[in-house]
Amino acid sequence: MNDKGVQDRLLEAAEDLFCRRGFKDTSVREIASAAGCNVAAINYYFGGKEKLYVAFWRRWLATLRETRIAAIDRVMSGGPEPALEELLGSYARSFLEPLLDGQGLEGQGRCRFVELMVREMVDPHLPADMFVREMANPVMAVLSEALERLCPWLEPEAVGPIILSVVGQLVHAIVARQMFEQCGGAGGPQRDLEKTVEHIVRFSAAGIRGYANGERK
Repeated sequence: MNDKGVQDRLLEAAEDLFCRRGFKDTSVREIASAAGCNVAAINYYFGGKEKLYVAFWRRWLATLRETRIAAIDRVMSGGPEPALEELLGSYARSFLEPLLDGQGLEGQGRCRFVELMVREMVDPHLPADMFVREMANPVMAVLSEALERLCPWLEPEAVGPIILSVVGQLVHAIVARQMFEQCGGAGGPQRDLEKTVEHIVRFSAAGIRGYANGERK
Protein backbone atom coordinates (compact mmCIF):
# COMPACT_ATOMS: atom_id res chain seq x y z
CA MET A 1 0.00 0.00 0.00
CA ASN A 2 1.29 3.49 -0.86
CA ASP A 3 1.03 5.31 2.47
CA LYS A 4 1.67 8.73 0.95
CA GLY A 5 -0.98 8.12 -1.69
CA VAL A 6 -3.56 7.23 0.95
CA GLN A 7 -2.67 10.24 3.09
CA ASP A 8 -2.83 12.57 0.10
CA ARG A 9 -6.25 11.22 -0.90
CA LEU A 10 -7.54 11.72 2.63
CA LEU A 11 -6.18 15.27 2.78
CA GLU A 12 -7.68 16.14 -0.61
CA ALA A 13 -11.06 14.69 0.36
CA ALA A 14 -10.89 16.56 3.67
CA GLU A 15 -10.04 19.80 1.85
CA ASP A 16 -13.12 19.50 -0.35
CA LEU A 17 -15.54 18.49 2.41
CA PHE A 18 -14.26 20.80 5.14
CA CYS A 19 -14.31 23.77 2.77
CA ARG A 20 -17.83 23.02 1.55
CA ARG A 21 -19.42 21.92 4.81
CA GLY A 22 -17.20 22.96 7.70
CA PHE A 23 -15.74 20.84 10.47
CA LYS A 24 -18.89 19.92 12.38
CA ASP A 25 -20.98 18.92 9.38
CA THR A 26 -18.31 16.66 7.88
CA SER A 27 -18.13 13.08 9.12
CA VAL A 28 -15.18 10.70 9.05
CA ARG A 29 -17.29 8.29 6.99
CA GLU A 30 -17.84 10.93 4.30
CA ILE A 31 -14.12 11.74 4.17
CA ALA A 32 -13.16 8.08 3.98
CA SER A 33 -15.74 7.39 1.28
CA ALA A 34 -14.61 10.37 -0.82
CA ALA A 35 -10.98 9.23 -0.49
CA GLY A 36 -11.79 5.61 -1.37
CA CYS A 37 -10.57 4.42 2.03
CA ASN A 38 -12.10 2.90 5.13
CA VAL A 39 -12.68 4.86 8.33
CA ALA A 40 -9.83 3.06 10.06
CA ALA A 41 -7.36 4.74 7.65
CA ILE A 42 -8.18 8.17 9.14
CA ASN A 43 -7.37 6.94 12.63
CA TYR A 44 -4.29 5.08 11.44
CA TYR A 45 -2.70 7.95 9.51
CA PHE A 46 -4.01 10.98 11.40
CA GLY A 47 -5.40 9.84 14.74
CA GLY A 48 -8.96 10.98 14.10
CA LYS A 49 -11.01 13.73 12.49
CA GLU A 50 -9.63 16.51 14.70
CA LYS A 51 -6.01 15.74 13.83
CA LEU A 52 -6.88 15.34 10.15
CA TYR A 53 -8.42 18.82 10.30
CA VAL A 54 -5.21 20.19 11.81
CA ALA A 55 -3.11 18.39 9.16
CA PHE A 56 -5.27 19.85 6.38
CA TRP A 57 -4.78 23.35 7.78
CA ARG A 58 -1.06 22.79 8.33
CA ARG A 59 -0.68 21.89 4.66
CA TRP A 60 -2.56 25.01 3.58
CA LEU A 61 -0.65 27.29 5.95
CA ALA A 62 2.68 25.87 4.74
CA THR A 63 1.67 26.55 1.12
CA LEU A 64 0.61 30.13 1.89
CA ARG A 65 3.68 30.77 4.05
CA GLU A 66 6.16 29.54 1.45
CA THR A 67 4.36 31.38 -1.37
CA ARG A 68 4.56 34.70 0.50
CA ILE A 69 8.17 34.27 1.62
CA ALA A 70 9.22 33.29 -1.93
CA ALA A 71 7.51 36.40 -3.33
CA ILE A 72 9.46 38.62 -0.92
CA ASP A 73 12.75 36.83 -1.60
CA ARG A 74 12.31 37.12 -5.38
CA VAL A 75 12.10 40.90 -5.17
CA MET A 76 14.83 41.36 -2.60
CA SER A 77 17.38 39.12 -4.33
CA GLY A 78 16.78 40.21 -7.91
CA GLY A 79 19.72 42.52 -8.55
CA PRO A 80 19.43 46.30 -7.96
CA GLU A 81 17.67 47.47 -4.82
CA PRO A 82 13.94 47.32 -5.59
CA ALA A 83 11.46 50.11 -5.06
CA LEU A 84 9.18 49.91 -2.04
CA GLU A 85 6.25 49.48 -4.44
CA GLU A 86 7.85 46.36 -5.94
CA LEU A 87 8.13 44.73 -2.53
CA LEU A 88 4.58 45.61 -1.53
CA GLY A 89 3.18 44.54 -4.90
CA SER A 90 4.89 41.16 -4.89
CA TYR A 91 3.75 40.48 -1.34
CA ALA A 92 0.19 41.64 -2.00
CA ARG A 93 -0.16 39.41 -5.09
CA SER A 94 1.23 36.40 -3.23
CA PHE A 95 -1.31 37.05 -0.48
CA LEU A 96 -4.36 37.58 -2.68
CA GLU A 97 -3.88 35.28 -5.68
CA PRO A 98 -4.21 31.89 -3.90
CA LEU A 99 -7.31 33.08 -2.05
CA LEU A 100 -9.12 35.20 -4.64
CA ASP A 101 -8.15 33.55 -7.92
CA GLY A 102 -6.48 30.40 -6.64
CA GLN A 103 -7.29 26.83 -7.57
CA GLY A 104 -6.88 25.00 -4.26
CA LEU A 105 -3.83 23.17 -3.00
CA GLU A 106 -3.47 20.93 -6.03
CA GLY A 107 -4.63 23.44 -8.65
CA GLN A 108 -8.03 21.81 -9.07
CA GLY A 109 -11.36 23.50 -8.59
CA ARG A 110 -12.23 26.89 -7.14
CA CYS A 111 -10.42 27.71 -3.94
CA ARG A 112 -12.97 27.64 -1.08
CA PHE A 113 -10.38 28.10 1.62
CA VAL A 114 -11.62 31.61 2.44
CA GLU A 115 -15.02 30.18 3.37
CA LEU A 116 -13.42 27.74 5.75
CA MET A 117 -11.20 30.48 7.17
CA VAL A 118 -14.30 32.51 8.06
CA ARG A 119 -15.89 29.41 9.63
CA GLU A 120 -12.76 28.84 11.71
CA MET A 121 -12.80 32.42 12.99
CA VAL A 122 -16.41 32.09 14.11
CA ASP A 123 -16.19 28.52 15.44
CA PRO A 124 -12.52 27.63 16.06
CA HIS A 125 -11.23 24.05 16.16
CA LEU A 126 -7.49 24.70 15.73
CA PRO A 127 -4.78 25.31 18.36
CA ALA A 128 -5.00 28.98 19.30
CA ASP A 129 -1.43 29.82 18.25
CA MET A 130 -1.34 27.84 14.99
CA PHE A 131 -1.87 30.76 12.58
CA VAL A 132 0.68 32.94 14.33
CA ARG A 133 3.32 30.25 14.86
CA GLU A 134 3.14 28.52 11.49
CA MET A 135 2.41 31.38 9.11
CA ALA A 136 2.18 34.92 10.49
CA ASN A 137 5.43 35.08 12.45
CA PRO A 138 7.71 33.50 9.78
CA VAL A 139 6.31 35.76 7.04
CA MET A 140 6.42 38.88 9.23
CA ALA A 141 10.07 38.21 10.06
CA VAL A 142 11.06 38.13 6.36
CA LEU A 143 8.87 41.10 5.43
CA SER A 144 10.16 43.12 8.40
CA GLU A 145 13.74 42.60 7.31
CA ALA A 146 12.90 43.66 3.76
CA LEU A 147 11.06 46.81 4.89
CA GLU A 148 13.89 47.81 7.22
CA ARG A 149 16.35 47.44 4.37
CA LEU A 150 14.33 49.50 1.89
CA CYS A 151 13.13 52.08 4.43
CA PRO A 152 16.02 52.76 6.81
CA TRP A 153 14.25 55.82 8.18
CA LEU A 154 11.63 53.65 9.86
CA GLU A 155 11.90 53.18 13.59
CA PRO A 156 11.97 49.42 14.41
CA GLU A 157 8.80 49.70 16.50
CA ALA A 158 6.89 51.10 13.50
CA VAL A 159 7.54 48.11 11.23
CA GLY A 160 5.16 45.67 12.96
CA PRO A 161 2.13 48.02 12.90
CA ILE A 162 2.86 48.88 9.26
CA ILE A 163 2.81 45.20 8.27
CA LEU A 164 -0.40 44.63 10.22
CA SER A 165 -1.96 47.60 8.41
CA VAL A 166 -1.05 46.14 5.00
CA VAL A 167 -2.31 42.69 6.02
CA GLY A 168 -5.53 44.28 7.29
CA GLN A 169 -6.17 45.82 3.86
CA LEU A 170 -5.49 42.49 2.13
CA VAL A 171 -7.78 40.52 4.45
CA HIS A 172 -10.50 43.14 4.06
CA ALA A 173 -10.23 42.89 0.26
CA ILE A 174 -10.75 39.12 0.46
CA VAL A 175 -13.67 39.24 2.89
CA ALA A 176 -15.37 42.14 1.10
CA ARG A 177 -15.04 40.39 -2.26
CA GLN A 178 -16.67 37.27 -0.83
CA MET A 179 -19.45 39.24 0.86
CA PHE A 180 -20.41 41.10 -2.31
CA GLU A 181 -20.15 37.95 -4.45
CA GLN A 182 -22.63 36.22 -2.16
CA CYS A 183 -25.01 39.13 -2.77
CA GLY A 184 -24.66 38.95 -6.53
CA GLY A 185 -21.72 41.31 -6.81
CA ALA A 186 -23.78 44.47 -7.31
CA GLY A 187 -22.03 47.57 -5.99
CA GLY A 188 -19.08 45.52 -4.84
CA PRO A 189 -15.47 46.63 -4.51
CA GLN A 190 -12.99 46.43 -7.37
CA ARG A 191 -13.04 42.85 -8.70
CA ASP A 192 -9.87 43.14 -10.77
CA LEU A 193 -6.95 41.66 -8.83
CA GLU A 194 -4.31 43.96 -10.31
CA LYS A 195 -6.34 47.08 -9.57
CA THR A 196 -6.87 45.90 -6.00
CA VAL A 197 -3.12 45.33 -5.63
CA GLU A 198 -2.35 48.70 -7.21
CA HIS A 199 -4.63 50.53 -4.77
CA ILE A 200 -3.22 48.77 -1.70
CA VAL A 201 0.37 49.36 -2.85
CA ARG A 202 -0.13 53.07 -3.55
CA PHE A 203 -2.02 53.64 -0.30
CA SER A 204 0.50 51.70 1.79
CA ALA A 205 3.63 53.15 0.16
CA ALA A 206 2.33 56.68 0.70
CA GLY A 207 1.64 55.87 4.34
CA ILE A 208 5.08 54.35 4.88
CA ARG A 209 6.81 57.34 3.29
CA GLY A 210 4.67 59.55 5.50
CA TYR A 211 6.69 58.27 8.45
CA ALA A 212 9.80 59.81 6.93
CA ASN A 213 8.04 63.12 6.23
CA GLY A 214 6.69 63.19 9.75
CA GLU A 215 10.07 62.57 11.30
CA ARG A 216 11.62 65.46 9.34
CA LYS A 217 9.15 68.02 10.67
